[in-house]
Amino acid sequence: MDYKELADLIFPNAKDISYYEEKYPERNLEEGAVVTRYAPSPTGFLHIGSLFQVLIASLMARKTNGVNFLRIEDTDQKREIEGATDAVIAGLKDFGIHFDEGMISNEEGKGEYGPYKQSQRKEIYESYAKYLLAQGKAYPCFASQEELEEMRKKQESAKIRTGYYGVWAKYRNLSVEDAAEKIKNGEQFVIRLKSPGNEEKKIKHKDAIKGNVEFPENDQDIIIIKGDGLPTYHFAHAIDDHLMHTTLVVRGEEWFSSVPTHLQLFYVLGFKPPKYAHIPTIMKMDGESKRKLSKRKDPEANVAYYSEEGIPKESVLEYLLNIANSNFEIWRKQNPNISMNEFDFQLNKMGVSGALFDMVKMLDVSKNVISRMNAQEVYENALNWANGYDKELAKMLQDKEYGLKVLGIERGNSKPRKDISKWSELKDNISYMYNEKFDQITEFSYGKISDESEISKIVKLYEEKYFDINDDKQTWFDKMKDLAEELGYAREVKMFKSEPEKWPGHVGDISTVIRVKLTGRQNTPDLYEIINVLGSQEVKRRLQK
Repeated sequence: MDYKELADLIFPNAKDISYYEEKYPERNLEEGAVVTRYAPSPTGFLHIGSLFQVLIASLMARKTNGVNFLRIEDTDQKREIEGATDAVIAGLKDFGIHFDEGMISNEEGKGEYGPYKQSQRKEIYESYAKYLLAQGKAYPCFASQEELEEMRKKQESAKIRTGYYGVWAKYRNLSVEDAAEKIKNGEQFVIRLKSPGNEEKKIKHKDAIKGNVEFPENDQDIIIIKGDGLPTYHFAHAIDDHLMHTTLVVRGEEWFSSVPTHLQLFYVLGFKPPKYAHIPTIMKMDGESKRKLSKRKDPEANVAYYSEEGIPKESVLEYLLNIANSNFEIWRKQNPNISMNEFDFQLNKMGVSGALFDMVKMLDVSKNVISRMNAQEVYENALNWANGYDKELAKMLQDKEYGLKVLGIERGNSKPRKDISKWSELKDNISYMYNEKFDQITEFSYGKISDESEISKIVKLYEEKYFDINDDKQTWFDKMKDLAEELGYAREVKMFKSEPEKWPGHVGDISTVIRVKLTGRQNTPDLYEIINVLGSQEVKRRLQK
């Protein structure tokens, strides 16, 4: 018996690989177009690190008029969580991530290079495993768990590398006849790659982010087909990326040490390997030290957290792009009203060490993102969020005409307000504009002016002599100065600062009294705009309250 006959015994129905090579021809794309993918395992929620990865992959595909596809890698079925695939697809859709091809639900895919779910590609992997077996580049291994454990203990006691390699690869040189006999007798086995590597030799590799690196060659006889007949991740991804014509693999740096194994697989199979880009792990400060963002400890690790908090998807993506390329922040300041998709993202400008995740910085980015929205966009986003998470805010926003006026305060000008970072802050931010909420305020602090009789005098004079809802902004502001002057205060702040002993205060102190009387707060957006939204009748009611 020869290798080909052994391969036929193990995979009698597997097609010749030429069938699949013809079925999945080269893509008809322009030169330089990147074909990349996001290939998650359905084992849990969508992690912020995964969103970071898929954002970078999609940017690389878009900027080169290439293809970005979604492949589900579900060969480890013991770890699969029911509904996880649909959750990942829905989570990415929420962030505006759309794929050119791939899985669009747990069972359905689109595109000419599918199936895009590894559990549906078993026969393809069998063909390539048979191809390697027929050449003597792979072999059936009958090692039991007990044998492997005993081997590991011996290696540890001898203080040498653990693993299935060299003299420790017990079934590597088993004769074809003996292997066939064991298979016919029903003995359990896996298929292992017969590694051509030598651990004492080095391979050179250029990572798209980390640059030029050297690794020892892989000499481990890795498993390529498991006992359940499904492939390992290593084997499946090499075949899939070859047949789907992936040119760039963007993945987490936890896979960096697997590069020698993966390059060797491509070499043994006769494939051209894709380029690899290993993105930095997202880290978080924990006291004085950094650690990985944890699924268990950190709520912000789950992308669902941002929806619950009402942090706009654009804010999250812009912050991640900020982590990815430090020059994005400068670009955004220079181009405040252009889509982030116009930014010229560069892989080689990514940092090679852990990317530090800073929620304070993200919320600062989010304030800028929301500040660029018009009142209609703020209203629609806030209402959508409120319908799911805050019924009271949703009720407040039922009057759309009034809601648009409230949310339009200090928007659309050269210096828009930047006091909202997430929709969960909005209710408190605008509550004083709603009578029912305003009337619940019981404590008013007027700042520098605290004497009750003085406050009453300011409010009374403003209402009787200076308040007119029809005033334009300059007239209103001039009247506030006149009010300050009539009451003996400096009509200009700079006047007060030059001779503070001359006046009890300035026009700003006077306007603070009016601001607090109308809103209950010392700090608000533009008071003139607030007055015009409240209207004459409500302003007078509040002044008299």
